[in-house]
Amino acid sequence: MKESLAGFIKEKVKEYGYRGAVIGVSGGVDSAVVLSLCVQALGKDNVFALILPERDSSKDSVRDAIDLCKTLGVEYRKRSITPILRKIGVYRLFPPRLFFPESVVKRYVMNKWNSLSEDPYLDDLKNSGPEEFLKGLTYYRIKHRIRMCLLYFEAEKRGYAVVGTTNRTEYLTGLYVKWGDEAVDIEPIMHLYKTQVFELAEELDIPERILRKPPSPDLIPGVTDEMAFGMSYMELDRILMKIEKKEELSGEDPEKVERVKKILELAKKHRRDLPITCFQE
Repeated sequence: MKESLAGFIKEKVKEYGYRGAVIGVSGGVDSAVVLSLCVQALGKDNVFALILPERDSSKDSVRDAIDLCKTLGVEYRKRSITPILRKIGVYRLFPPRLFFPESVVKRYVMNKWNSLSEDPYLDDLKNSGPEEFLKGLTYYRIKHRIRMCLLYFEAEKRGYAVVGTTNRTEYLTGLYVKWGDEAVDIEPIMHLYKTQVFELAEELDIPERILRKPPSPDLIPGVTDEMAFGMSYMELDRILMKIEKKEELSGEDPEKVERVKKILELAKKHRRDLPITCFQE
């Protein structure tokens, strides 16, 4: 699989006249896989990685992103987007962190998560909820959009393509930000479910530290993907695959099946189709 995906990246970069690729590297498995594929496709000298942490980012994830770039030998830049977010007024939406330890911040976030909405992820998809909840959506979505502006800033200086890291599970369930992480030129792994991305990561020898960490958007302290979905990626992907293949669902938890169907319905209604070049099997 890695050879065909690297071939796809190389073909599209050449077809559209780009000189290389820019990737936003978060320290998570999706961006790690895409960065590795780009290096295989284009050579390390034609790949630029941008690491864009901010006040709420995990220090471990930043370290993992830097270590991966060094291991693959790609040029990279770490740039904090905290000053931009502060200038816009994003951090004024919620109480300042001051010198509170991470555990206290996470407890505060989880209390907000549980108290402002009966189902935060569904309300996120619908862009609905009380004013305080909508402030929370604003708070995290702007981070993706600022990052995408900076990715294109670096890419266009070099004549490079911005290569995305959205997988099929995220696309189907709407786990992306409109005009944020979905605004790219090429999407090489959008046909792969999250569990398949993990399989590919092992094939690519992605570091164990990255493979072991719970998938998270790393935008709101303490909130993970599986917490938002209300089930593990293993369960979610299995149900998604059965729905797409129109297979029997009687062996699955009925409540989780209904939740997945509701997520798919809302994602289709409230997230637009992506006008980008994706890999086709």
